[in-house]
Amino acid sequence: MSASTPSPTATTATRPVFDSRFPVDERSGEVSARLVRPADAHALLVLAHGAGADMNHAFMESMARRLADRSLATFRFQFPYTEAGRRGPNPGPVLRATVRAALAAGAGAAPGLPLIAAGKSMGGRMTSLLAADEAIDARGIVFFGFPLHAAGKPPSTERGEHLARVGLPMLFLQGTRDKLADLALLEPLVAGLGAKTTLHRVEGGDHGFHVLKRSGRNDAEVLDELADTTRDFVETLL
Repeated sequence: MSASTPSPTATTATRPVFDSRFPVDERSGEVSARLVRPADAHALLVLAHGAGADMNHAFMESMARRLADRSLATFRFQFPYTEAGRRGPNPGPVLRATVRAALAAGAGAAPGLPLIAAGKSMGGRMTSLLAADEAIDARGIVFFGFPLHAAGKPPSTERGEHLARVGLPMLFLQGTRDKLADLALLEPLVAGLGAKTTLHRVEGGDHGFHVLKRSGRNDAEVLDELADTTRDFVETLL
């Protein structure tokens, strides 16, 4: 079974959108994907969603739109559990297999564009777990909120121990109010990963990058900051 040919579903002057499906494995079947490719795209982010959302979540939609405005294409996709309408994530091996298949499908959907792996929360962690165990076809990884520890659990670095085995440039976009990543633990962890890895602090942002009104900023401004920082990071990889 091969990935289906992307078909156009919507078009603006700068952000053509193409929907497709691709197979994960025989047991998991196919999942849906969406390519947003601006005419001037110079790289493609294969963007995995977080555990409590899907590829059509408002954050995913907003980031795809903003990245397209910055000449970056995105290939978003469902994990099998969200494709089936379930809440609980698949086991780790299935999630990682989906990321692997998505990278291949993204390369096929946008041939010629350099690939950047990326993910929101769980999606980013599954991407880095895959990259820690095998070589992936990507020039780097962007984490939109790395989930270093579970909410309500004692903070630890156990979930980040595999990052030392990734071997790719990485960008961590992390809110200073993120309850899933104690910056006192994440900052030294990232510092130990080498000069090619960067931690960008998003002042006042929580795990979803929402900010309080008293911060003097709004969520749209934060999303622009994420997109600008991602663009700058990608430019260093090309």
